[in-house]
Amino acid sequence: MLGMAKATPRTNSTLQGDRQFAATRWSVVLAAGHRSSPESRRALESLCQTYWYPLYTYVRRRVPDVHEAQDLTQAFFASLLEINALEAADRERGRFRSFLLTAFKHFLADERDKAKALKRGCGRRSIPLSLDSGESRYTLEPADELSPERLYEKQWALTFLEHVLSRLGEEFAAKGKEKQFEALKPFLAGQPEPSGYVVAARTLGISEAAAKVAAHRARRRYRETLRAEIAATVAGPQEIDDEIRQLRAALG
Repeated sequence: MLGMAKATPRTNSTLQGDRQFAATRWSVVLAAGHRSSPESRRALESLCQTYWYPLYTYVRRRVPDVHEAQDLTQAFFASLLEINALEAADRERGRFRSFLLTAFKHFLADERDKAKALKRGCGRRSIPLSLDSGESRYTLEPADELSPERLYEKQWALTFLEHVLSRLGEEFAAKGKEKQFEALKPFLAGQPEPSGYVVAARTLGISEAAAKVAAHRARRRYRETLRAEIAATVAGPQEIDDEIRQLRAALG
């Protein structure tokens, strides 16, 4: 899927998106810095609720005990909501993916050093996370030799793509086009079968030529959604294409 997200000429719409970049979630968090505001907290919570699972896979690869891993994950995200937790977010190295893992490593080191009680995060405002479902997903992970860091990068990329497809599906559903989205999804997820256009045309009750046009438009909207979602996790529009390359590398 990331293969479709190649660098494209800077069209008027792209330039317009760059001008609007200050409104993205991570840029709001970075702008607030240690002067954490309600708006930046909401933006941070939204990012954390979307991208917590890759971090959970990281700690589970390092911590055998399920409950301890869940405890540490929840406590870490709770700590991010504290007033000065964002001071370490460097605008020059401001990708949320990188910031999150670095901050988590520091948090785990502090936990070991301080030897805190088992009930971590007491008194902190927490972010609701589906940690039980996260463990269910983790048990399905292949028994490979990926390091915790590589597993984190891979799961970040997969979670990112799932989120892009989810956003696009919601957009189609809002227009009453759920059936069209399901029929065109194979054209977004990779290379469809040679008969893919024929199948889509029959499913939607349209001509094969019309199916090709619909698939082309869906791919274009997918690329736009993909770039918009990446923009929400990096510090500036100049980082988008490089982030796409790194996500593609993480997927191998």
